Amino acid sequence: MQRIEPLGGDEFTPLTTYLNTASSGLLPARSAAALRAAAEESASYGTMGQDYFGPAEASRAAFARLMHVPPERVAIGGAVAVHAALIAGSLPHGSEVLFPEGEFSSLVNPFAAAGNGLKVRTAPLAELADAVRPGTALVAFSAVQAKDGRLADTEAVRAAARAHGARTLVDVTQAAGWLPVRAGDFDYLVCGAFKWLLCPRGTSFLVCGADGTAGDGLEALHAGWVAGADPMESNYGPIRQLAADARRYDEPHAHYSYVAAQHSLALFEEIGVETVHAHDVALADRYRAGLAELGHTPLPAPGSAIVSVPGLADAADRLAAAGVRVAVRAGNLRAAFHLYNSSGDVDRLLELLGEG
Repeated sequence: MQRIEPLGGDEFTPLTTYLNTASSGLLPARSAAALRAAAEESASYGTMGQDYFGPAEASRAAFARLMHVPPERVAIGGAVAVHAALIAGSLPHGSEVLFPEGEFSSLVNPFAAAGNGLKVRTAPLAELADAVRPGTALVAFSAVQAKDGRLADTEAVRAAARAHGARTLVDVTQAAGWLPVRAGDFDYLVCGAFKWLLCPRGTSFLVCGADGTAGDGLEALHAGWVAGADPMESNYGPIRQLAADARRYDEPHAHYSYVAAQHSLALFEEIGVETVHAHDVALADRYRAGLAELGHTPLPAPGSAIVSVPGLADAADRLAAAGVRVAVRAGNLRAAFHLYNSSGDVDRLLELLGEG
């Protein structure tokens, strides 16, 4: 088989064979250096640094470019669940929201726990488009399922939603960074950037509204001082004027997270998501072929960088002891292949599994 080298050059020198990006990504060297510098700066200038908004704005703009939308459509925050709760709280009382069965809790639970009487309904992922019906207000789903790596049929879901007048919310936490995505294809997009986009925890994005806030259907339910048209004039009392664009949905951001995020996102702009996609899928396909030779059958997830295998969960501890980082989800051994991985990493994993 052809050897596949890592992407990113000297940005990554992990001490482990790291195949667990679906849980969290590795931090590039440039991002780690920026974090160290920010921590040192804070000893003299405070934990908001000398420029609190600069790194966040650079990150917003970089994410917007990766998603092919203007930055005015992007809000920043710290967790997907907060973005999802904003959308849930903005829906009319009693609205029906459709999810795939077994969808990740950070996307589902804010709707299930909302106090406005939302009706949560589920359907198998493969049947999600067919399950959209008159009266469905929102279809919410992950582009890539965290549990097993399955890709949603986004085109079919979008078409069904349009046919029934429903909005779409896509979670690209397990997709952005390796799977090409266009945020403009959906009414709302959310992303936790600490996985495939290699940002720190506390970095998340919400994309909404084709024209800023016009017609996006959202209320600025958690608007604080950063959501004001002029944040430095929005510190006391009710905010007289919210930002005219998606910044009205911003949370006060974790400064250190965005100091690093701007550099991590820049790496993807340099390499190109399409290049990362080809690299990651080639590694996953190499692993699938090797599993077949060992007599193991992964769960079906064609075209995915995530591979989950039944019957191998007991190997996780043995792999960890050998310095190979994977995960166990729903009783299956889950491996995730990303730009810093090589064919050598795949072969090492297969060799260790073969010894079991």
